[in-house]
Amino acid sequence: MPEVIVRKGEPIDRALKRLKSKLDAEGIMDEVRRLRAFETPTQKSKRKAKSNAKRAKAKFRFNTSN
Repeated sequence: MPEVIVRKGEPIDRALKRLKSKLDAEGIMDEVRRLRAFETPTQKSKRKAKSNAKRAKAKFRFNTSN
C-alpha cells in the first residue's frame, strides 16, 4: 500500500496530490474504477488491448537479442 509522509510545513493538498499520483502510477485507481461499476464488453476489450500493447512494448524494449 503506498503511503505519503507529510513533511513539516507542507500543505495537505500537496501531500494528497503526491498520494494520488502514487496510486495512479501503481494502477490502484484504475482497478477501483473498474470494480466500482459494470464494465461493458467493449470497455473490457479496450482495457485488455491496452494492457497487451503495454506488455508488448515493454517486451520489445527490454529484448536484449537485437
